Amino acid sequence: MKSVKPSKKEMVTSPCFFSTDVAKAQRFYLDLNPPANRRLIVVCGGLEHCTSEYAIHRSSFPFYSIEYVARGHGSVKLGNTSSSLRPGRVFSYGPGISQKITVDPSDPLVKYFVDFSGTQAGTLLRSCGLLPGRVSEIFPATALQPLFDELIHAGLQIRRGSAELCAKLLECLALRISLSLAPIESAETRAFATYQRCLQHIDEFSLRLQTLEQIADECHVSSAYLCRLFQQFDHRSPYQYLLRLKMNFAVERLQQPGALVKQVASECGFSDPFHFSRVFRSVFGLSPAGIRVIR
Repeated sequence: MKSVKPSKKEMVTSPCFFSTDVAKAQRFYLDLNPPANRRLIVVCGGLEHCTSEYAIHRSSFPFYSIEYVARGHGSVKLGNTSSSLRPGRVFSYGPGISQKITVDPSDPLVKYFVDFSGTQAGTLLRSCGLLPGRVSEIFPATALQPLFDELIHAGLQIRRGSAELCAKLLECLALRISLSLAPIESAETRAFATYQRCLQHIDEFSLRLQTLEQIADECHVSSAYLCRLFQQFDHRSPYQYLLRLKMNFAVERLQQPGALVKQVASECGFSDPFHFSRVFRSVFGLSPAGIRVIR
């Protein structure tokens, strides 16, 4: 991709901490001199398509920052810790932490970022397990893109309440990170790769799958090992995850005109509609008929 240098006007209005080695960018700016007493305030953010010459060398940074790799490869050194960058990697830094970010010239980075400040900024990063100077993995790799896109859209809207909306979206982003975070040490192991493979198998065949033993057999692992994988990388058992997928499908089907509980139960793999109804109530707190009423 050909490098497009910013115009003189852009160089004047854009903060000096942005690299000019960017082929294309979509950035927003809210408050580049935020008040110190605010709880949480988004300073700026955006999406950058880096050139093959892209490089960042900073001894510190005035704000807290979260960066997320959507495409490409490169490397980052935060303080004394170096890590490779690839799709799904997310990292943070802030005041007092040096940063060195480079790209693989044959596959430059495309990355999102958000810079923020406030009395609760550090607490926010701790809450999502991404303390400044840390690099982690997101699973699935695309999990953060919708929220970053929404944050950019909100930041570009010059309207009353845009700053407050961006702060709320930043908190949602932190929550999403906490739910999707997989430490790099685990993400690079065979165990995590096996967990991903099993999860994708359940996603694809959720309506057909019936038991824990069937899942384990089709994924070529033991039931005990499958449970240990979910205990390590998830907050649910594999069977709980399977049931949730089935029940989510059931909710959608029950909203369709003429859908019968018995029919939906069968489509979800339940031969007994009464058992289906009990499971449905245990998941949602309502009967299948109750779901129709609230709609």
